[in-house]
Amino acid sequence: MFNIKRMAVLAALFAGLAGPALAADLPQPIEEAPPPVVEAQPIDVGGWYIRGDLDYHWSRFGGADYITYGAAPQTQGSFATGSLKGALSAGAGIGYQVNQYFRTDLTADWMSKSNFRGSTVGFCGGGVPCTSVDTSSYSALLLLANAYVDIGTWHGITPYVGAGIGGAWVKWDTLHNSDDDGDFFHHGGKGWRFAYALMAGASYCLTDRVKLDVGYRYSHINGGKMFEYASDSNVGPGYDRGINVHEVRGGLRYQFGGQSDCAPPPEPYVPPEPIYTK
Repeated sequence: MFNIKRMAVLAALFAGLAGPALAADLPQPIEEAPPPVVEAQPIDVGGWYIRGDLDYHWSRFGGADYITYGAAPQTQGSFATGSLKGALSAGAGIGYQVNQYFRTDLTADWMSKSNFRGSTVGFCGGGVPCTSVDTSSYSALLLLANAYVDIGTWHGITPYVGAGIGGAWVKWDTLHNSDDDGDFFHHGGKGWRFAYALMAGASYCLTDRVKLDVGYRYSHINGGKMFEYASDSNVGPGYDRGINVHEVRGGLRYQFGGQSDCAPPPEPYVPPEPIYTK
């Protein structure tokens, strides 16, 4: 009896000592330190960019007035009709993307010659009523300081709206006036005028730095001198009342520095797998 109790006590002591030793031999996971808490930060989009554009534009003639000299006191006349043909233009600019939603740039666009055809109604030799046919063309250099709001980016597409203000150097070619009295030629006027523009469009990410930009722009060029006085007709000078230009534009923008919203988003954080050791 004594031996049985003694063996039971020894067995219990052995189990108590061996249990922790055997547990120590089993593989134990090493707990990794929890990752640091990182607060979400807004995407820092910004940097300098350059742009190049091509467009096709339609110009709307706002009318014109002219002075006629003769035996009677000078009188003022107006064009009865006037229209301008469409033409091409090309431009370039430099800008800065302030943040994800706002950018500005300076642009220069050369508008190639747009042909003009109009008419005036008056009296030819002998006081006979007659109608003239007038032809010319105009070209312009449009300089604008622009600001845009980029509404947001979805699947690489960023719609925007914008406005610009600046000036236009307008050059009219020689005006050819033809009526029953013959052909008359007036030197074209030229000079700087105030101009402004409104635009809307969208850009598309081609690469992480290059965007395709397609849009519409409305430009208004203030009135100015259209043609000079011609002594053989006693008519002139003439002043147009302004030109409205509607443009369909397409071009590329390349961003140099800063973060582009075309760049892929950062990879999400994935915690490492725990490492087991014996």
